[in-house]
Amino acid sequence: MSRRAAILAVNAGSSSLKFQIFDIGSGEPRRRIRGQMDGIGVSPHLTVRRADGGVLVDRAFDPSEVAGLPDAIATIEAWLKTLDDVHLVGIGHRVVHGGPHHDRPVRIDGKVLEELRVYQDLAPLHQPNNLAPIRLAMDLVPDIPQIACFDTEFHRHRERSRDCYALPLELYEEGVRRYGFHGLSYAWIAEAMKTSLPDLARGRVIVAHLGSGASMCALHGGRSVESTMGFSAIDGLVMGTRSGQLDPGVLLYLMQHRGMSADEISSLLYHDSGLLGLSGISSDMRVLEASDDPRAALAIDHFVYRAVLNAGMLVAALGGLDGFVFTAGIGEHSPVIRARIVEGLAWAGLRLDPDANDAGHGRITTDDSPVAAFVIPTDEEMVIARAVMSLVGA
Repeated sequence: MSRRAAILAVNAGSSSLKFQIFDIGSGEPRRRIRGQMDGIGVSPHLTVRRADGGVLVDRAFDPSEVAGLPDAIATIEAWLKTLDDVHLVGIGHRVVHGGPHHDRPVRIDGKVLEELRVYQDLAPLHQPNNLAPIRLAMDLVPDIPQIACFDTEFHRHRERSRDCYALPLELYEEGVRRYGFHGLSYAWIAEAMKTSLPDLARGRVIVAHLGSGASMCALHGGRSVESTMGFSAIDGLVMGTRSGQLDPGVLLYLMQHRGMSADEISSLLYHDSGLLGLSGISSDMRVLEASDDPRAALAIDHFVYRAVLNAGMLVAALGGLDGFVFTAGIGEHSPVIRARIVEGLAWAGLRLDPDANDAGHGRITTDDSPVAAFVIPTDEEMVIARAVMSLVGA
């Protein structure tokens, strides 16, 4: 059996592990297989599909079988070994935080891995999980190049006046600055607009990456102007279990009057806040939308309010608005949330087309809406595959 050169793109999150295999040759990487292990430690489920949608694996596991990310990695690795016709020439990994020194994809060695480990405290839900598959792959297949692709890269060209905090400048040089995240997603949307919406791609656009992790980015000519996330992946919008923007005085209060330690505060802000903290029910927007509990309504109301409020900030950063894009889990799949955000931005020129919004793809505003809104699915793994193909010279 002939073996085809391929790239593996890995996207490890806090409770899921996504991967895709791309055949490569001349031109664009060609998606071959898409897979995901969801519900790690709670209700693990592995789904693998061919590019045409055909199901290769659809299997649920007992939580004890896939109790954590290492188990998920081992399960997927075992399945990948059954693919006799795949010859991997590179493995690309989503890494949330690149710190102040990494502004482009990089081949990983021991030195780079140690540099990235330092930023685990800035993205504790993601960075350790991002690095775990890298370490395992370096041990199992040391001869295959490993490439790190950074969520912070997309925002790195912004002016210092936009990225600094009003703190002593030595802290900025040390790395205390506004990084912005979800950059792989924003890079995909910016590139997709160039092809399907070229006029809009040259203009002023807000992209709302709304999922368990959520942020918004202001793009002008496809480049990041401002984003809602800053120094860490906890800033900005309300998220599934993360608080979003918070007055630092709250942290001082928790330390001084509640006697909470740094670890306890970190656990509160990253694991017990956001939609879950406000509702006391779930971090999943689908569960909250289906609930008649008033606490669920409160969490949704607050999510929408903060999203509209932050969009107003980004309009100011852009000096106006030409378009709005929804992407990621909630952005792509919740017509209710999209409708409420669009209606909250009526002042900015958005007019919802209810039927188009219910359909959930393409343009969701009326033809005469001064500002057009769209739903565009994100594809972070394709961005990773392109970077790997470029670096390994395949």
